[in-house]
Amino acid sequence: MTLAFAAAANHAPGIASRRELAEDAQKAAFFGAYAELAKRFEAARLDALIVITAEHFSNFFMNNMPSFCIGLAEDYLGPIEDEHFLKIPKRRVPGAAGLARAIARDVMADIDLSHSEELVLDHGLMVPLHLLAPQNNVPVIPLIMNCLAPPLAPLDRCYRLGQALGRAIAQRPERIGILATGGLSHWPAMIESGRIGTDFDQQFVDAFMVGDRAGMTAFSDDTIVKEGGPGGHEIRAWVALAGAIEGRSRELLCYLPIPAYAVTGAVLSAGV
Repeated sequence: MTLAFAAAANHAPGIASRRELAEDAQKAAFFGAYAELAKRFEAARLDALIVITAEHFSNFFMNNMPSFCIGLAEDYLGPIEDEHFLKIPKRRVPGAAGLARAIARDVMADIDLSHSEELVLDHGLMVPLHLLAPQNNVPVIPLIMNCLAPPLAPLDRCYRLGQALGRAIAQRPERIGILATGGLSHWPAMIESGRIGTDFDQQFVDAFMVGDRAGMTAFSDDTIVKEGGPGGHEIRAWVALAGAIEGRSRELLCYLPIPAYAVTGAVLSAGV
């Protein structure tokens, strides 16, 4: 079975916790796009969803910071954030341990992966999952990327990780989806919070939409921080998705700056 669903979307906490603060037109466009994505998600009838997301010091710190870590648990507790902050109830999210192990084994023929049976889920996974699968009925396989602490995996290696994921999924009989979450430009927990680097975003999105591998992976880490903020490193999840859907069409459902959420509102679906 090839991919049954593929998408990328923001995961900023404000999407859940400060929803009402955005302008009405922004909310209509952004959550309308998420609602359309949710319809496609439901129609895909997935057996499991791989969620590529960034580490936020929820599972790892400077004593141990893997570049890529896949979850192998039967279930996961999330969100780790306080319920009053994120406004998403805590729950046990079902995992897909056997499938995750099989995918990890195949991916590791090409790209090294760390793995864990004790991951907790933060807003990076829980915000989009809350909007796409509120019934909590789709098993997830978290794939956490280091987007925090240099040295970071090169962007082209993230692309190759996605290619390896795509090959692994193609060998499976299950209906599997990939969701990349995070980004685009943002300056989290900084005095610049609310700033959005629209030029950076547009350059990256333009490359993503046409499958321009060189364009997506040409950004240096210094350029990302300068033009997209520290949170801009989360484009690594989108780059990995691009590798997994190489040669497939993409549809941009929404892109607009939403300062109230301190992030660009972007939702994208890929043809599968």
